[in-house]
Amino acid sequence: MSNYNSKSPKAEEFISHEEILSTLQFAEEHKNDIEEMDKILERARDCKGLTYREAAQLLECDDKEINDKIFSVAKEIKDKFYGNRIVMFAPLYLSNYCVNGCRYCPYHGQNKHIRRSKLTQEEIRREVIALQDMGHKRLAIELGEHPTMNPIEYVLESIDTIYSIKHKNGAIRRVNVNIAATTVENYKKLHDAGIGTYILFQETYNKDQYEYLHPTGPKSDYAYHTEAMDRAMQGGIDDVGCGVLFGLNLYKYDFVGILMHAKHLEDTYGCGPHTISVPRVRPADDIDPDEFDNGVPDHIFKRIIAILRIAVPYTGIIMSTRESEEMRGEAIEIGVSQISGGSRTSVGGYVEEETEENNSAQFDVSDRRTLNEVVDWLIDKGHIPSFCTACYREGRTGDRFMSLVKSGQIANICQPNAMMTLKEYLEDYASEETKAKGLALINERLASIPNEKVRQLVEEHLKDMDRGKRDFRL
Repeated sequence: MSNYNSKSPKAEEFISHEEILSTLQFAEEHKNDIEEMDKILERARDCKGLTYREAAQLLECDDKEINDKIFSVAKEIKDKFYGNRIVMFAPLYLSNYCVNGCRYCPYHGQNKHIRRSKLTQEEIRREVIALQDMGHKRLAIELGEHPTMNPIEYVLESIDTIYSIKHKNGAIRRVNVNIAATTVENYKKLHDAGIGTYILFQETYNKDQYEYLHPTGPKSDYAYHTEAMDRAMQGGIDDVGCGVLFGLNLYKYDFVGILMHAKHLEDTYGCGPHTISVPRVRPADDIDPDEFDNGVPDHIFKRIIAILRIAVPYTGIIMSTRESEEMRGEAIEIGVSQISGGSRTSVGGYVEEETEENNSAQFDVSDRRTLNEVVDWLIDKGHIPSFCTACYREGRTGDRFMSLVKSGQIANICQPNAMMTLKEYLEDYASEETKAKGLALINERLASIPNEKVRQLVEEHLKDMDRGKRDFRL
């Protein structure tokens, strides 16, 4: 008998093992019910999302026509909510000291030959200036869990340092934070420090597999880790980002698990996850390649992304440089709305070139293009690379943001802001070729702003940028 309760504060009740198994069995038994699949997809066009059981049915189905329709509906929904915008960000690794024993991560405490490093505030300053000189406005800070090397005070000081740096026309306007599960009190401190989204990957929702993968360290506590988003919400952080590491466990199980988690947050706090990340396991130092082999094939991975977009249409989907240019290109058409560019996954990697001798990277990067090359590529595809952070800075977070997204009104704000932040990037950082193509795209898309007053205001601000002014937002 299932103990499932989406509003329960207990991890093993809002992520119910029995309910997941029942869902997967139901999906298997009904995978050939093409008529029902078609009805699910027709209902999905209303952009109200899907239940985790409906989503599991779609994932199980092998019918070509249904799968083609999944991709078509996903693209339709993505275009409705996000238009042709792709939000840009970069990770910033502050420290790889860690006391956990995660079997899939090179930062694990038993790894004795990885170079351990922790940035000083001056080194953070240099890294941030390097990122600003690329054109980045949004960072996600990353660090291992270590009570003495990486205490909350170090995180807070680092956030303050990052926000304080203004170099030429550069500024980091949003700092998202990916740190280990912590207390309500510490989440309140992060909220007061002005963070954007709090991000924490579950890795896997299967409790037995989770405990096998995390044999030692604070992260070994499944319930404490899984309930972290609840404590973050209770601490005042209303934008949270979830994710699993596909390839650690059966992908179907974790697919249902993350949708259960999203439902729990929505049912309990009135606000689901701001983002969902979809990383796959990558090769890394001191990790057995035979145990973790990126076990989700590309064609399944694309279906996961598309069905997530259909199931939780209001949620941003993030794809990092773990994936190749080809995969990222396909993914942004069917669901992904945020990507990183010019990323380094080592501590100090933006200032000091990564070599075999000094490598402290968490995982291998597949897409090694510069930010300008990624921006140029997106423009060629007809997308607007967006460096916007306006919603966070205007207080449009949590349920306020979600209500705008679900009503479709957010597009009237985001498209103009995307254009203005792209113009900033083009003027200050882009190559001449990219600048020319980007300005042409902006001019072409200006006419698509439906509100005449907004369109006139954007045109005015674009001209202001020609005169050296910066940082306009709606």
